[in-house]
Amino acid sequence: MIDVELKRLPAGTVAMHDARRKRRWTVELEPFEIGVFAVTEELYAEHADAPSEHPRRPATDMSWFATVRFCNALSEWEGFDPAYRFDGVDVVWDVTSDGYRLPTEAEWEYACRAGSTKPHYGPLDEIAWTAADGVSAPQNVGGKLPNLNGLFDTLGNAWEWCWDLLDPARYDDYRVFRGGGFADDAWSARASTRRGGGPRMHHDDVGFRVARGGFDADGEAQGWSALADRERAAYDGPVPPGWTPRR
Repeated sequence: MIDVELKRLPAGTVAMHDARRKRRWTVELEPFEIGVFAVTEELYAEHADAPSEHPRRPATDMSWFATVRFCNALSEWEGFDPAYRFDGVDVVWDVTSDGYRLPTEAEWEYACRAGSTKPHYGPLDEIAWTAADGVSAPQNVGGKLPNLNGLFDTLGNAWEWCWDLLDPARYDDYRVFRGGGFADDAWSARASTRRGGGPRMHHDDVGFRVARGGFDADGEAQGWSALADRERAAYDGPVPPGWTPRR
């Protein structure tokens, strides 16, 4: 079996920014663990019905739904309580679970920045596979320098699914992905850039990284809140400039 290498990060704060909504906020985080590498094809194939043609490349082209199912399968294999419960098409996160899960958006940005307040935590050509490298597919994980948390490829190579909804008032059930991919420029491969897609969508440049950590809470943890999701979904104000209205 392939070991999942995790890095435990201490409690801290991260400043978040949603450029389209012109909103800034700060999230206080409790300690948690996060993958040193994105989930590779090799690891994904061990717990999902998927090929592993390039074992050390990040696993991509799977839906958000597939990633949460993978997290549950990995938890069950290692004897942890699954983090997710399926209620039809709805996925419920048991925040008290110590099982594998997707990071929240705030956890992801905190882990990626590693204390940096700049768009990139180092020279982009040294830390990230991007369009400037001229590659046509994700590259083996760990091929560029890590950030100060010891995490590889949080920028570039493959975008990474997170737990959070992108904006339920405009995009229904779209989930956030972060970090930029191998075909993206420096503007997209930034610590604060937010993108998203439907939970059934899959893209050849979107993968994921697992996290762990349970919290003594009810419906909220690490910058995410079920109540806030419901309130955002109920928003019926003007559409911010540049946004596509919900169909």
